[in-house]
Amino acid sequence: YAKPKLLIVDELGYLPFDPNAAHLFFQLVSRRYERGSRLITSNRSVGEWGEVFGDPVVATAILDRLLHHSHVITIRGDSYRLREKRRAGIFNSANLNMEKAHDAR
Repeated sequence: YAKPKLLIVDELGYLPFDPNAAHLFFQLVSRRYERGSRLITSNRSVGEWGEVFGDPVVATAILDRLLHHSHVITIRGDSYRLREKRRAGIFNSANLNMEKAHDAR
């Protein structure tokens, strides 16, 4: 994973990292620092990455290397997939709110 010209990590933070995985990810980011390009997507803000990696110090070290020399693109708004379902009448915001309330239990 350290050798490709472009490393793509999709949905970072979808599930939290266990401590060993967080340290391995730090090592990967560290090895690629200033040597290879990365494209990372996440639905979690960088402010939440301490929770994602289970350690704010590790998260800060990762972010320090990722954000240096980077271009950050923030996309706000509805998911394209959900927007198409809404247009088709299959999905609405009330469904999402009910699912969130159910998941919180």
